Amino acid sequence: MTWTIHIAKRAEKAFAKLPAKHQAQLRTALEAMRDNPFSGDIVRLHAPERSAWRRRVGSYRIFFDVYPDRQVVDVVDIDRRTSSTY
Repeated sequence: MTWTIHIAKRAEKAFAKLPAKHQAQLRTALEAMRDNPFSGDIVRLHAPERSAWRRRVGSYRIFFDVYPDRQVVDVVDIDRRTSSTY
């Protein structure tokens, strides 16, 4: 079962600014989310300002929403983990 991944402009811009090494890691994680968006190091966020879920990929976080009825994953943002990330 393959899921459709939609990436928001904000996430595309953040991705484009990253070094190639980190882009490759995040691209691999996004491709894995096509098969199962609930695999990997994910956590449901309690106070979703940006999204309902986050996936950890090294020092970066992928923030996303999942719509199981439509088999869609909306990637809202990609951000580096800092003390103010969430």
